[in-house]
Amino acid sequence: MKLTRTKILIAALTLTLLGAVAVAQGHMHGGGMPGDHMLRFMTDYLDLTDAQQTQAKDILDKGKASMEPLFQQMGQTHSDIAQVVHSGSFDEAKVRSLAAQQSQAMQEMIVQKARIDSQLFQILTPDQKAKMLKHEAQHEHRFMKHAEQ
Repeated sequence: MKLTRTKILIAALTLTLLGAVAVAQGHMHGGGMPGDHMLRFMTDYLDLTDAQQTQAKDILDKGKASMEPLFQQMGQTHSDIAQVVHSGSFDEAKVRSLAAQQSQAMQEMIVQKARIDSQLFQILTPDQKAKMLKHEAQHEHRFMKHAEQ
C-alpha cells in the first residue's frame, strides 16, 4: 500500500511539475497568456456566469503578474545550463548551482499555481466544484494509467 501511495505522490508531483514547465514554456515561446486556456475551459466546462468569469479573469491576471518573474528566471536558468553543456568543458558545480536555482523557481511556481487554483475553486458553486473534482479525478486516473505502462 505504501508503494502505491508513493507512486501516486510521485505521479502527482511529476504532473504538477510538467504542467508548470509546460505553462512556462508556452509563455516563453509565445504560446499566449497562460490564463486564457484555463478561463476558456472553466467557462465552457463549468458554465461560469459572467460574474464568475470576471472574478476568474482577475485571479488569472494577478497570477500572471506573480508568475512572470518566475517564467523569466526559468528561461534564463535553462539558457545558462545549455551554455554550460555546450561550452566544451563540463562544470558540475555550476550545473548544480543552476539546478538549485531552477528547483527554487519551480517550487515557487508550484506554490503560486496552487494559490491560483485555490482562488479559482472558491468562486465556484457547489455543483461546479463537484463537476471540477470529478474532472480532476478522471484526469488523475488517466495519468496514473499512463504512468503504469
